[in-house]
Amino acid sequence: MSYRLTRYAHGGGCACKIPPGELEEVVRRLNGAPASQPAGELLVGLDDGDDAAVVRVDGDRALIATTDFFTPVVDDAYDWGRIAAANALSDVYAMGGHPVVALNLLAWPREILPMELAAEVLRGGMDVCSSASCHLAGGHSVDDPEPKYGLAVTGFGHPDRLLRNDAGRAGLPLSLTKPLGLGVLNSRHKATGERFPAAVEVMVTLNAAASTAAVAAGLTCATDVTGFGLLGHLHKLARASGVSAVVDAAAVPYLDGAHEAVRDGFVPGGSRRNLDWVRPHAALDTVPEDTALLLADAQTSGGLLIAGEIPGAPVIGELVPPRDGRTVIVR
Repeated sequence: MSYRLTRYAHGGGCACKIPPGELEEVVRRLNGAPASQPAGELLVGLDDGDDAAVVRVDGDRALIATTDFFTPVVDDAYDWGRIAAANALSDVYAMGGHPVVALNLLAWPREILPMELAAEVLRGGMDVCSSASCHLAGGHSVDDPEPKYGLAVTGFGHPDRLLRNDAGRAGLPLSLTKPLGLGVLNSRHKATGERFPAAVEVMVTLNAAASTAAVAAGLTCATDVTGFGLLGHLHKLARASGVSAVVDAAAVPYLDGAHEAVRDGFVPGGSRRNLDWVRPHAALDTVPEDTALLLADAQTSGGLLIAGEIPGAPVIGELVPPRDGRTVIVR
């Protein structure tokens, strides 16, 4: 029997995230100093919604911790496992670190979907962790009405050579390492069963090389582009850094078929919510609504958005001094 995994999920991939505005309101209540100071110095925490938590271990090592999981984004179990693992590892790369050990997080409707499919999901995650030279050592599973998979990941970086979303400076170019359109193509796949091998290849590609290149170039500011879309993650980066960002819409790379997917109405609810959230903070009057939706498209295992230039990544804009209360200006 053939199973279409995306039919068992209300959303798909990072498009099923809680909307960014709602999430910020919830985590705002968690800020504050602990009653007793734990061991290690917290270098990156909740304040700016960065990609992972970072704690200084000693002068040369910082521990990077993150977790990420989501509902099926494609129907193939093995590919879903690979995509989810690459996406979870990306948070460590987005901080300028390298993953060391990961744990599986699996929710499975065991009375609806065969456990053989779950094994394929786990095999996909294991293969991606192996390609990242990251140990995958156990994890946790629950019986759940909706399938979900991801990883909890721990890595290391140098405390003085991190990539952070609050380290942007006016005058720096903005580079994007993967094309946009993953959300709308995945939405089309879920609705029609049409396969997009190029999109799968983008999602399973690790951000390791881009992260290494950015750190080697002495860059200090980056984030990965996932569930909140390019506009949402760029808004958070610009806000945290106290600057504005100008995006050249014509320079942004898109996957083949992405514009057609928007035209035909295959836009995830998460992408529309992203645009609604960022619109008050952005100047979007120079681009059509379809382009704005793609710029806000909820990506799954997207690329790195880097303040600086690295080989092979197109420059899509620049950071500038604050302008008119807007964090993002699209031209």
